Amino acid sequence: MTPAIFGLSGPVLLDDERAFFREADPAGYILFGRNCQDPEQLRALTDTLREIHGRERLFICIDQEGGRVARLRPPHWSAFPSGAAFDALYDVAPASAIEAARVNAQAIGIELAQAGITVDCHPPLDVRQPGAHDVIGDRALGSEPMRVAALGRAILDGLARAGVAGCIKHMPGHGRTTTDTHKALPTVTASEAELEMDLAPFRTLNTAPIGMTGHLLFTAWDRENPATLSPRIVETVIRGSIGFDGLLLTDDIDMEALDGSVAERAERAIAAGCDLVLNCWAKMDDMAAMTARLPRLSEVGHARLERALVGTSLAGDPARKPELLAKRDELLSLVGTLA
Repeated sequence: MTPAIFGLSGPVLLDDERAFFREADPAGYILFGRNCQDPEQLRALTDTLREIHGRERLFICIDQEGGRVARLRPPHWSAFPSGAAFDALYDVAPASAIEAARVNAQAIGIELAQAGITVDCHPPLDVRQPGAHDVIGDRALGSEPMRVAALGRAILDGLARAGVAGCIKHMPGHGRTTTDTHKALPTVTASEAELEMDLAPFRTLNTAPIGMTGHLLFTAWDRENPATLSPRIVETVIRGSIGFDGLLLTDDIDMEALDGSVAERAERAIAAGCDLVLNCWAKMDDMAAMTARLPRLSEVGHARLERALVGTSLAGDPARKPELLAKRDELLSLVGTLA
C-alpha cells in the first residue's frame, strides 16, 4: 500500500486513474467540489473506489467544516456554519455551544456517510491569535485553548456518532500564521513557552483517530524544516509532547509553503515520521512519481490506518438530520436572544 491520499480529477473515475489506483493501491482519497455533483453521483464514485480496492472501510476524506470550507454545498447538501458561530455561542452559554457543535457535526457526518465518505478533515484545533492571517480566521473554534478543545471534542463525538472519523488539524498549531501556506511558508517565532497555548487543544484531544500536520516553520523547535518535514517536530512535539499516536497525515503536499518536487516533499514527510502524504490535485505525473519514490506503508502506519477506520459506517441515518439541525438552530439562536 502506498502511504498516500490522492485526489481525483472529476465526478467520475477516468480509465487511466482506475488503472493507476489499482496498481498503486494508495491508502485513500480526498474529494473536492470538482468531484461532487449530486448525492447519487457521489455515492457511485465512492462505491467505485471501494470496488477497486475491495475494502469496505476505505479512507475517503473531505474538508467539510462549514462556512467557507465546505466541499458539499446546497442545493444538494445542507449549509453548515463556521466554527465562529459556536465560539460566539460559547461566550454566553458554553454547554449549549458544546451541544450545538456536537449535533451540527453529527448532521455533517450523516451526509458524509450517505455519500460513502469515511473521514472528515475536521475539526481545526488551531487557537486563533490576534493579528494572524485569516486563512484560519472564522474557521477557528476560539482563541482560548480550553474552549477550542471542548468544541473540538464535541465535533469529534458528533462525527463518530454518524460513523465518520474526524481529523484534528493543523498540528502543532496554525493559529499564529501571518501567511497563507497555500502561497508561502510562514515563520512562527514564538517561544516554546508561548507555543504551549497552541499545543494544549491537541494534547487534550491526543486520542483522536487522525491528525494532520501544518506547513509552518517554528523557530523554537526547528529553524530549517517546516513541521510536516521536520523529524524533530513530528517525533518530539507531535508524538512526544502532544502525545498523539493516531494516524498522521500531511496537509496538501503541493502547497507553495514547501519547496522541491512533490515526490521529494512526500519522501521527506514520510522520513520525518508522517504516516501518510496528502496530494490533492490529481496530477498523474506527481502521483506516479510519489508512488515510485515512497516506501510501502509501514506496519505501524497500517495499524493506525485500520484503527482510525474501525468505527466508520456507510449507513448514515437521514431520518435524524432534521431533528439535529433544528436542535442546532435553536441553540445558536441563543446568541441573538442573550446578546
